[in-house]
Amino acid sequence: MPLVRLPAAALAAAALLVAVPAGPAAAQAAPWPDAPAATVGKLVWEAEDGRLGQCSGALVDAPNGSVVATAAHCVRTPQEPQPPSEVWFVPGYHRDAADYRDKGWRVAAFHTPDGWDVSGGMTDVLPHDYAFLTLERRGGRSAQETHGANRVTFEPVPEEGRVAALGYPAAAPYDGETLHACEGEIDVLTEGEAQTPNLGGLLLRDCNLTAGTSGGPWLRDWDPAAGSGTLIAVMSVGSGHGDVIGRPFPEAARELLARAGG
Repeated sequence: MPLVRLPAAALAAAALLVAVPAGPAAAQAAPWPDAPAATVGKLVWEAEDGRLGQCSGALVDAPNGSVVATAAHCVRTPQEPQPPSEVWFVPGYHRDAADYRDKGWRVAAFHTPDGWDVSGGMTDVLPHDYAFLTLERRGGRSAQETHGANRVTFEPVPEEGRVAALGYPAAAPYDGETLHACEGEIDVLTEGEAQTPNLGGLLLRDCNLTAGTSGGPWLRDWDPAAGSGTLIAVMSVGSGHGDVIGRPFPEAARELLARAGG
């Protein structure tokens, strides 16, 4: 199996959190019971060193039926400010490393918010750590027509109900080949709980998802029959010690989604 190359982490969440009273504990990452999930998948590209780069993502409802939501740091970083030359999204990925081109949908365009300016470093841009990717069609069909899609909601995120953070963890003890998830109560970070870059982010504690889940969907109202849910955030950063933060979509993201889905 090709070696996996993971994008540089945006920032460790632990450096941007302050002391927070322990809330309801989230479950440890576990294989997603409804895997493979057709609307959730892996972004794969060949890096310059020959290894495969990867992030996670999810199909979202759009007029063109061809949009994936992921994290901006999967697309542009200070070390690599331009997207990879050829990226594929594989819906329902499950041990498909050898077939990602055959089973995947090629990314035609990358859409990151104007605020995601990585020329000055990562700290101040974390509130903009989301992106939408436009996929090519295959055989005259869109990815959404073929696999379905998740609904997208925008801020403010109600602090009620539960959320599942899904993705393909590739750092030990995982291998990036199967879909895993953590679940817990929705917890929006406010003043006194985090430093400015992570305010408004969603926090899950006791979640040992590792690198590779970047850009993975945070879903509520999952419907096993439809294989989709409501996307409220994408995986942004993690502490490496059990705290992970999802980045919700601000109102300004509507325009970006419309651009990707037009």
